[in-house]
Amino acid sequence: MFDWDDLREIASTIKHNKLRTFLTGFSVSWGIFMLIVLLAAGNGLRNGIMHNFRNMSMNKVQIWNGYTNKPWKGMQPGREVQFEESDFTILRSHFPEIGLLSATASHSDTLHAGNEYLNGTMQGVFPDHAQINYVNVKTENGRFINDIDMRNRRKSIVLSPRMAEVLFPNEKALGKYVKAGDIMWQVVGTYNDDDKNNNAPAYIPFTTARDLYFKGYGISSFTFTVDGLTTKAANERFEQQLREVLGRLHHFDPTDNNAVGLWNTADDFRMTNNILNGITLFIWVVGIGTLIAGIVGVSNIMLITVRERTKELGIRKAIGAKPSSILKLIITESILVTGIFGYWGMLLGIGLTELINQGMMAAGAGLDSWGTGTLFLNPTVNLGIAVSATLLIIFAGVLAGYFPARKAVKISAIEAMRTE
Repeated sequence: MFDWDDLREIASTIKHNKLRTFLTGFSVSWGIFMLIVLLAAGNGLRNGIMHNFRNMSMNKVQIWNGYTNKPWKGMQPGREVQFEESDFTILRSHFPEIGLLSATASHSDTLHAGNEYLNGTMQGVFPDHAQINYVNVKTENGRFINDIDMRNRRKSIVLSPRMAEVLFPNEKALGKYVKAGDIMWQVVGTYNDDDKNNNAPAYIPFTTARDLYFKGYGISSFTFTVDGLTTKAANERFEQQLREVLGRLHHFDPTDNNAVGLWNTADDFRMTNNILNGITLFIWVVGIGTLIAGIVGVSNIMLITVRERTKELGIRKAIGAKPSSILKLIITESILVTGIFGYWGMLLGIGLTELINQGMMAAGAGLDSWGTGTLFLNPTVNLGIAVSATLLIIFAGVLAGYFPARKAVKISAIEAMRTE
């Protein structure tokens, strides 16, 4: 155990070597401080970019119709591809990896509720649309489109927050009726939208939209999730096979990318994640380099300290001090210096990142010009990483003091006292 005499002696040594102690402590604090700040910046960038993926599945594929750009089996280019509901059954039979699936049929109209009105978009969708695109309806705000709405072709509508706010400014929209053209729709829910986007659509059953507005047709796009495609090669193979199946169904060249538009979020997410992983690796390299610089500084200064005290150590041995007590004294000094300054470096680093985070939250910083996206969010670092870095540099300080001290105490007392 460490006693008060050891602590008083260490305090006296530190007091007589203020500059050396400060340089040792500063190298420790700076290494930890820079590591925390760099990691926090990397986390802020990752959190901001990943925040933009919050409203979509990471394995979503969206397909929309286009116009052929190449001739095919005697047919001229310029033909519009028209999707059909039978495509869903055929695709599911060919691709068992398809999970959730929804189609979209859009219709623009003027929505009325009493004396209030607005121009908006009504999207006919399947119930799976909510899970695919993370459309969340809180229990107190109703529900999303369900299978009964689809089967019975109900005139049910799920409003956006902005629509509900405009059409029903002083009451809850749930259960009320909205008129679109000559048709009355019952509000069955209001979904969440933190940004309250003016262009956010209302959702209605796909079957109702198809029969009312498109005379049985009108599928402009459909989306689905895919499971088990974890590599770039697997996704590329899936996309190629998908175009081949659609090409056979709708008579176009599978290599004609203009005939069918395709967006695979897995590719975007994988590419973005690889970029972020590269940035994180670079930050770790720079941060660890800074930490190593601090460790080297501690090691050099502790080495000098032990050399300066070699004569003192010889005198201690001559009057009966045990080598273990001398080692304990030097290691205790190393732990105290690196521990105290390392703790302050950790506090300053965490404090600065938290201050920046609170300032950004208060100012709404990081949002793009539409207020819907962000590039930098929550620039903080995991407390466990900060504590681990501090313990690492303390451990390095212990080793830095231990090895030269062990070498010094092995020297005989007479030789140590002759050292200048």
